[in-house]
Amino acid sequence: MGSLFRSEEMALCQLFLQSEAAYACVSELGELGLVQFRDLNPDVNAFQRKFVSEVRRCDEMERKLRYLEKEIKKDGIPMLDTGENPEAPQPREMIDLEATFEKLENELREVNHNAEALKRNFLELTELKHILRKTQVFFDETEQQMGTAVASQMADPNREDEQVTLLGEEGLRAGGQALKLGYSTRLLIWGSKILKRSESKFEPEKVGNFYFRFVAGVILRERIPAFERMLWRACRGNVFLRQAEIETPLEDPSTGDQVHKSVFIIFFQGDQLKSRVRKICEGFRATLYPCPEAPSQRREMAMGVMTRIEDLNTVLGQTQDHRHRVLVAAAKNIKNWFIKVVKIKAIYHTLNLFNLDVTQKCLIAECWVPLLDIETIQLALRRGTERSGSSVPPILNRMDTFEDPPTYNRTNKFTSAFQNLVDAYGIASYREINPTPYTIISFPFLFAVMFGDLGHGGLMFLFAAFLVLREKQLAAKKSDNEVWNIFFAGRYIILLMGLFSMYTGLIYNDIFSKSLNLFGSHWHTNYNESTVMHNKDLQINPSLSADYDQVPYPVGLDPIWQLALNKIVFLNAYKMKISIIFGVLHMLSGVSLSLYNYRYFKDRISIFCDFIPQVIFLTFLFFYMVLLMFIKWISYGPQNDFPDSPACAPSILITFINMVLFKNAEALPNCNTVYMFAGQGVLQKFLVLVALLCVPIMLLAKPIYIMRQQKEKHVQLVNGHATTENGDAEGAGRVVQQPPPAGGHDENEIGELFIHQGIHTIEYVLGSVSHTASYLRLWALSLAHAQLSEVLWSMVMTKGLILESWIGGVWLWFVFGFWAILTVGILVLMEGLSAFLHTLRLHWVEFQSKFYKGLGYAFSPFSFEVILNTASTAVEE
Repeated sequence: MGSLFRSEEMALCQLFLQSEAAYACVSELGELGLVQFRDLNPDVNAFQRKFVSEVRRCDEMERKLRYLEKEIKKDGIPMLDTGENPEAPQPREMIDLEATFEKLENELREVNHNAEALKRNFLELTELKHILRKTQVFFDETEQQMGTAVASQMADPNREDEQVTLLGEEGLRAGGQALKLGYSTRLLIWGSKILKRSESKFEPEKVGNFYFRFVAGVILRERIPAFERMLWRACRGNVFLRQAEIETPLEDPSTGDQVHKSVFIIFFQGDQLKSRVRKICEGFRATLYPCPEAPSQRREMAMGVMTRIEDLNTVLGQTQDHRHRVLVAAAKNIKNWFIKVVKIKAIYHTLNLFNLDVTQKCLIAECWVPLLDIETIQLALRRGTERSGSSVPPILNRMDTFEDPPTYNRTNKFTSAFQNLVDAYGIASYREINPTPYTIISFPFLFAVMFGDLGHGGLMFLFAAFLVLREKQLAAKKSDNEVWNIFFAGRYIILLMGLFSMYTGLIYNDIFSKSLNLFGSHWHTNYNESTVMHNKDLQINPSLSADYDQVPYPVGLDPIWQLALNKIVFLNAYKMKISIIFGVLHMLSGVSLSLYNYRYFKDRISIFCDFIPQVIFLTFLFFYMVLLMFIKWISYGPQNDFPDSPACAPSILITFINMVLFKNAEALPNCNTVYMFAGQGVLQKFLVLVALLCVPIMLLAKPIYIMRQQKEKHVQLVNGHATTENGDAEGAGRVVQQPPPAGGHDENEIGELFIHQGIHTIEYVLGSVSHTASYLRLWALSLAHAQLSEVLWSMVMTKGLILESWIGGVWLWFVFGFWAILTVGILVLMEGLSAFLHTLRLHWVEFQSKFYKGLGYAFSPFSFEVILNTASTAVEE
């Protein structure tokens, strides 16, 4: 139970392991997760340590496993996760694992290389198939169009050359001007018709004084406009380009992405244009294919291409089946392989922190261990020694040290979330009191004061209860959604916040901005209905038994306040006062916890110079103000006559201000005095004077006391030195260290102590005022939450109640859905997050600052569980 309120007692131990048993012993300690090793080779480079070669081998195995995992995910094959946690394999098993991974990687790379080559070949054949089809269409269109053009030109050879646009409308848009060709160019195009009819074999025919040629290929669709512009500019318009889109996307063999391409054919004249066209095609990464000019040759080539495509499809299918079988076999074991490799690497990385003795046969380590778990650790070491077959038992010796040990707070699934909230502020110093047990109660309670609503708290409680009841199934899914993981990790915090909110909602008698009339109202109206409905200024007198039963409502607020016009005025006063009451009690509990720290560390001077003045200052001023609130509630009842009537009740705030300023206030008419009890004025002056006297005590007492102690020690050292010099002759030959001179470093330390104490005193005195006012956020957020809930009901939900008959029922369903979405989204989620952050601030600043330093460092044991969780998180990111 002690570990719940303070961190575990830690011990620095020295561990001696035989080299043969070191691997197995560290493996057992990793499964246990209770040992934090220190680096005994801080000056040695990471590449010069003893087991660096084994770590590199593990890195190589991890690389191969990541490659396999990438290929498995690419094929969409599910990886079997049985939830097993295999033990770290023995060093000799590393060779078998390396051989298995090497074989799988080589086989998979070979299959991928062959599949890529086959796909590239398939892509080329598919492109060639489309080229043969499209060029046939091109030649057919050219024959039909040029027949008419040539006949017209032959009929009138003397007319002026007509202007023909070769690249079409796209060419006009791309080039910015029309491409004009005369008779000679048209003769070239006509020559293509002659070539087709002659069915020559790739040899251009001479037409007049010109030689006509063409090239065909495939290019990415998005490069077509730039490709056309470059052809026109480089060839000065002396080419004829036709292009057509390939309807079906093609697969890129290198990346596996789907790409859209187009077929093109370019007609040109001469070797110079041929060279330019080929260079342009090469620059735009267009693929050129041989295309026969004769239709019969194109048909023959197309048949051969289709045959080869069918054969390639068969081979590709077999290759993919083989690849799939290899990946499915690997997917069954890859999770366990990852765990084994990570454990091996972690073990060797930890062994690199050890030191070798002079005989090179023993490894020496230093580690922090919890004092209560030393026997468990020794049993684990014994198991590791037996596994390795070593005959030399390990030795675990406890060492004395002045170094601050790490902080280790033992937690479970319930307390871990609250501990994380505390650790986010700062890790507790060693053996410092742990705020977590108190936070488990105070955090959800202060949240509920701001979020008090029976309905909203119930929604939050049901959601958290679902997470808690299904936690095993939900944890096994291992979702990578960050928001969901945050909610799941804090499920017990949400559960308690919802439960406490239901309680405060019952006290406020507030459920979705409405009240529960469980016991019947204790207020009564003696007016008739018409009088009440037409006179909004009517008031019920609480001093009359006919209007009020003179008995408080059994639980919480009377439901009649939900209908009262002065509800906000009443709730303002009520919630503001309870906020101050809870705040002062919360701060006093924080200051009281500092006493346990001082007593545990035997810091008596801090008890007298810090704790007692702080408690007096906070109690005599602010706790006294809380007592005044209770006195006012008790003393001034509605049935009392003057001067004890509620009309004579003094304002607590004005009374407190006058008390601090030593100012006397004037009594109200018909009231004898401004004080609530006899002797209050004298008592208040006494309390303020004592509280003010505590300030110089907090500021000066501790530094002066420490300074006097150091002077006394200095005098004792000087006296001891003088006695040694004038003593017996045996001491004459000894060298005695001279005491440090007065002042020097000691004076600097005293000066720093005065500065530190001054800052601490100013922070506490001013913080007592500001922190008390800070707790008013409890009142402000509670009031805002209630008003938002009421506005949402009146402006949304009531709109669904205006229609009658079955239409009103349907309309109510839609309005209710909209109201429910706004309720969950705004009032539960957004308001809940706001209240959570304000509660977190109250604990970090107002509560923990009174006793919690948070200057420690966390205990980070060598644990396979932590390492595997970190590795899995890194892989998901």
